[in-house]
Amino acid sequence: MKGRYLFTSESVGNGHPDKVCDQISDAVLDTVFKDDPKGRVACETFCSMGLVIVGGEITTTTYVDVHKVVRQVLLDIGYNHPKYGFDAHTCSILNAINKQSPDISQGVDAGGAGDQGIMFGYACDETPQLMPLPIMLAHRLVERVEEVRKKGILKYLGPDCKSQVTIEYEDDKPLRIDAVVLACQHTEEILDKTGKRITEKSKQDIIKTVAHPIVSKMIDKHTKFYVNETGKFVVGGPQSDTGVTGRKIIVDTYGGMIPHGGGAFSGKDPTKVDRSAAYMARYICKNIVAAGLASKCMLQVGYAIGFPQPVSVMVETYGTGKVSEQRLVELVRKHFDLSPRGIISTLDLRKPIYLKTAAYGHFGRPGFSWEKTDKAAVLKKDA
Repeated sequence: MKGRYLFTSESVGNGHPDKVCDQISDAVLDTVFKDDPKGRVACETFCSMGLVIVGGEITTTTYVDVHKVVRQVLLDIGYNHPKYGFDAHTCSILNAINKQSPDISQGVDAGGAGDQGIMFGYACDETPQLMPLPIMLAHRLVERVEEVRKKGILKYLGPDCKSQVTIEYEDDKPLRIDAVVLACQHTEEILDKTGKRITEKSKQDIIKTVAHPIVSKMIDKHTKFYVNETGKFVVGGPQSDTGVTGRKIIVDTYGGMIPHGGGAFSGKDPTKVDRSAAYMARYICKNIVAAGLASKCMLQVGYAIGFPQPVSVMVETYGTGKVSEQRLVELVRKHFDLSPRGIISTLDLRKPIYLKTAAYGHFGRPGFSWEKTDKAAVLKKDA
């Protein structure tokens, strides 16, 4: 986009109710994959005040102690005391898991996709991670909240939090941070005399301790900070809002910078192309940008349930491509196996790696196979 404009992305912390559910669903998946790498998992979680419901379809040769998995995830997040409105030791847990439909299974067994759908991948050169800057900063802010909380730097913080970052761009290049929004759960000790707002000192402490280490290089005297703008955030987590697996799909991906196919990731084994093909699309786009073939690259793939190859492959480089988009599609089809089996093999996805994806974004973080740029050299040479 030409000229100056503002773009905003948000993230949520690992104690946000939806992220609590994502982490539980992926912890169940990891527990299955630890002993049964060929297990089939489609796990959904719902949480509300004092209650966690785990459901879905799982076919496996191993045993999953759902209650133990749920309580451990909650404890790791920090819901370990009633003062946070949700306690891992006392919450009720309902297990409503069934087996996968045999009608779906027969198509997957033959190597077909586990469902129809469209998936998108993206990469751009505005950050070292080849990710959009707004979503990367939003993720780092909520990660910083967790760090500050768990290290006891600000002892009054609770597990639930949200962030939002607005970047001012000029001709698609990030110039500065225009606004930072933080909503941090806290105990009552930082409320002012009215009991309706946090003190100005605590607000400035949050800005100084949480925000500045992340955003200081791109702020200026005009940057605006909004902290707990309702006044207070004592009641948080599942006590204040229900959580559901798969409800933060834009947070999980590119912060709204590109379209989204609609399919969520967490709780799904890699035969579900909603997840695995989105990972592959990110891998492809990142390698295209790393190869210098484009400054920005979006890939869309479409699948039919039970069919092994994508029904469509489309590349968009927004006018930054060094070769035509048709040529990039040819390179993608030549150098990447887009069948479900090929994706699983290429990215080595039958491992218990998924819990750590379930907070702070599935993309732009080290340690995941889809973040490698090992195909960049061969793409550059062939192009």
